[in-house]
Amino acid sequence: MAAVSSLCFSAIGQSYGDRKFNASSSSARYLASNFRGFRFRTTLLYQSVGVGVSTTSSASLVHCMCTATDVPTVSETKSNFLKAYNRPIPSVYNTVLQELIVQQHLMRYKRTYRYDAVFALGFVTVYDQLMEGYPSDEDRDAIFQAYIRALKEDPQQYRIDAQKLEEWARAQTSSSLIEFPSRDGEVEVILKDIAERAGGKGSFSYSRFFAVGLFRLLELANATEPQVLEKLCAALNINKRSADRDLDVYRNLLSKLVQAKELLKEYVDREKKKREERSESQKANEAIQKCLGDYQYISQ
Repeated sequence: MAAVSSLCFSAIGQSYGDRKFNASSSSARYLASNFRGFRFRTTLLYQSVGVGVSTTSSASLVHCMCTATDVPTVSETKSNFLKAYNRPIPSVYNTVLQELIVQQHLMRYKRTYRYDAVFALGFVTVYDQLMEGYPSDEDRDAIFQAYIRALKEDPQQYRIDAQKLEEWARAQTSSSLIEFPSRDGEVEVILKDIAERAGGKGSFSYSRFFAVGLFRLLELANATEPQVLEKLCAALNINKRSADRDLDVYRNLLSKLVQAKELLKEYVDREKKKREERSESQKANEAIQKCLGDYQYISQ
């Protein structure tokens, strides 16, 4: 399995001064069209949105389910995001964010959905790579906050849990990573809970964000051998075939995003060069006008 880090996004340049950053619409369309490969199964998600609460006595299961009145519409979620972050977002980013929030809304309100730290790590990984090169770090964080809150979840919890799993994974080896069922620890408890729910003893909804979270754990533990993924999936009661498929989708997505951002960088570089050429021409004209003015003054 290829390491995720080998597919990181290229930077797309910076904003120039206080000038508004305008991404080319062609780059945005290209990026969005390829991002759709990362979609969740939309039809199934619509059919799975909760319309009632189970009568089971399991508190964790009730926690993840929604009544019909609890479920906002997609447009309401998008509206909440735009209200929370009402500044312009460059189109190459905004197009993908709008697509992403629709898909995550449908997943978020599935009856079987329950937040977990691996899912959080997967989303944070995708978001940070998607937004790499954004003109402002402060705005990038503000967009993250608005996005998660629009889904009625806690952005701080996402960041804390993602960091917790990253720190844990860096201290693991190929062997220790898959031995979590026999060990004690905060992260081990999280993974054992996921394995139990995925095994049919609770509510669990597999998603590509969860798969990306697994890949990130493997990457940080330097456990890139295919058999490690197979054993980890078995320990978590996750279908490895689904994970393999989603890894291919994810790698393809990153490759397409790199290409799209390269197109955008070329566009930005061309615009910068044009501005510089206009500026130099203006300075030359001003110098000529000054010389002419000085000459006329001396001639009087």
